[in-house]
Formats: sequence, structure tokens, C-alpha cells
Amino acid sequence: MQRHGPAGHRRRPDDLIVEEPLSIQLDGTLVATTMRTPGNDYELAVGFLHAEGMLGGAKVIGVRYCADGPAVETEFNVVTVDTGGKAPEPTPRLGSTSSSCGLCGADAIDELTDRLTPLASEPFDPMLLASVADQVRARQDLFAKTGAVHAAATFDRDGAIHLVREDIGRHNAVDKIVGRMLLDGTMPTPDLGLYVSGRASFEMVQKAWAGGFGTVVSVSAPSALAVETAHAGGLQLAGFIRDGEINVY
Repeated sequence: MQRHGPAGHRRRPDDLIVEEPLSIQLDGTLVATTMRTPGNDYELAVGFLHAEGMLGGAKVIGVRYCADGPAVETEFNVVTVDTGGKAPEPTPRLGSTSSSCGLCGADAIDELTDRLTPLASEPFDPMLLASVADQVRARQDLFAKTGAVHAAATFDRDGAIHLVREDIGRHNAVDKIVGRMLLDGTMPTPDLGLYVSGRASFEMVQKAWAGGFGTVVSVSAPSALAVETAHAGGLQLAGFIRDGEINVY
């Protein structure tokens, strides 16, 4: 690539983030396709299904690439989550593939929140929340190389960072976090907070709520619907971190 500036231009190599489609199957049924950064694909698939309510409380008994043949034939871009048929019959959420959030319509929004019950967890110290972004950024290896990915992370009440996941899609990064914790049996998470890079949209708050996180902090500001959803779910929502200060909504 060519780098242009006041001193002219120069050629140099650049690291670019990979973006590929991932098709997610539940008990053999295709339910969704999302654009993602390859890596932690099993976590992403499980976390997505959990946030969508498609697992219905069923235990995940297996996750694998491509149920119908060698994974290499689908370039490791198909993941099947198996509950042994215990999950409800899935309703596919299909459409154009995207690395951005994919909800459409008030009915879809209501469906995702109506099945959740409000959380009851103690809020975090706002100044501790303001310190989380710098700690997570130091562990964003892909962002340091490419500048083109989002991050999600968990942190405790002492400010220690636990899980960190990166992806070209913010919602994918959160799904990877939730999927890992679900597979590890460490949910719900009343004493852990969830950090997201960028803004806090409705979908970020809904996924946090579904994952049992009572606190969500984002680098940028939330949307009005995200604030409304946080209030409905009993979540502490903070964001717009600037110069050591933070807003709590």
C-alpha cells in the first residue's frame, strides 16, 4: 500500500484483518450467517445461539466444523452446535451477511428482551470502569496490527481483565465471550462486567443481559434504545470515556 502525507508518499507493507462468512447450524439446521474474523468460531456460534434464545436452556453437547463432510471443503466456515435435539426447533435468522448488528424490526427486538428477567447486581465503581479501556487496549493484539477490529472483555470488581476477544464485528466479539463462558459453565456473571469497544448499541446491551452481565461499559456513547434496554434489564450502563471521565446512564 502507499502511505500519503505532508512529506510525500511511500510504499510499505500493511497487515489487513481477515473477514469471512461463518454459517451457524443448530442440530443440523442452518440458522444464520455472519461475517467474522476467523478464530474462536465455536465460541461465536454458541454465544450467538444463546443470545438469540435458540438454545432454550438446552445443554451444548458438541460443537464441530461442518456436519456434512470434511471441514476443509467448507474452508472452516460452517459450525454446527449440537444439543442432541433438546433445543427448540430453530427459527432461522437469515439475510444478507454482515459484520454489523443484524436486527430488524420492533418485533425482533421485543422477542429478544421479553424472555429475559431483570438482573439484580451491585453496580461497579464508575472510576474503575473508566480505567478498563486502557487495560483492554493493551491486550488487543489484532487491533495493534491492523487497526480494524473491535474488542469485548470481561473484568472483575478489582479491575482485573479476564477474557478478551477481538473480531471485525462488535457483536461477534461479545458472542465469543459469552460462548466461552457458557462452554466453561461460568455463567451467570453477576460479579463480572462486560467491556465493548465502540458504541453501546441495543444489541450489545441485550447480549450482555442474556449473558448475565449486570454492568456494561463502552468506549463511546450508547444509543437511546440501549439506555432504555439497560434500565429495563437492571443493568448499569456506562460509556463515553474521555480523559479519565465516564458517563453513567
